[in-house]
Amino acid sequence: MDALLAYGFLQRGLLAGVLIAVACAVLGLFLVLRKDAMIGHGLAHIAFAGVAFGLFLGVLPLAAALAVAVAAAVGVMRIKDRAGLHGDTAIGIFSSLGLAAGVLLASLARSFNVELMAYLFGDILAIEPVEVVLTLVLAAAVLAAVRLNYAKLLYMTFDRESARAAGVPVGRLDTLLMVLTAVTIVLGMKIAGILLVAALLVIPAAAGLQVASSFRGAVRASIAVAVLAVAGGLALSVALNIPASAAIVILCFAAFAAFSLRRKGRAARPGRG
Repeated sequence: MDALLAYGFLQRGLLAGVLIAVACAVLGLFLVLRKDAMIGHGLAHIAFAGVAFGLFLGVLPLAAALAVAVAAAVGVMRIKDRAGLHGDTAIGIFSSLGLAAGVLLASLARSFNVELMAYLFGDILAIEPVEVVLTLVLAAAVLAAVRLNYAKLLYMTFDRESARAAGVPVGRLDTLLMVLTAVTIVLGMKIAGILLVAALLVIPAAAGLQVASSFRGAVRASIAVAVLAVAGGLALSVALNIPASAAIVILCFAAFAAFSLRRKGRAARPGRG
């Protein structure tokens, strides 16, 4: 911990990582319960195209990826509604197109360099001050949007048809949730990388659901898993000279496995008469 407090780049990495961990943990619960966990993977592929586009134009890759991912999130919802496609089909179409476009742009710009690799595999220790500020603003916006729509999102997550009948704007909230997920995926690229960022959305949420008896309890448990995994992964990266992104995801899975075993152990105990 002394090292984390001594160097600016470690402080930036920890601050940005914690912010992303909280946002991922909260959004991930809604996605997992809605059985939309794979949306994160699809949007991560789309964000890759945005990064390549930013490098191609010579602009901030994070900003380009944010614009592309949000536009794609809205596009997915429109195609889903107008073409009558299931959500996984629409996201599959856009993710395939995004990955192909990213490879093409990166090849044309000859941008398969260290910077692009940092977005693919994550480089939490290379986060710039401007990226920390952008992460702070956007993560706060994501959490504020969830807080403002919390009751409606919770209602439609557990009983979509009843929520629609009660006048909840299900379509608009679906789009909002997709856009918030896109923003969170883009923010998490430097933390866990495009290839692993979806794990931060899914695994802590799944772990929290193993031990919690209520939704709020699951939120707290999910946040705890995500934050501790980021802090622990960063510490392991510094101590052992290993990729922080891989360490973060492995720690998330370790928590999920431990919680799952704990739940099975409780279920296997005979009841007391």
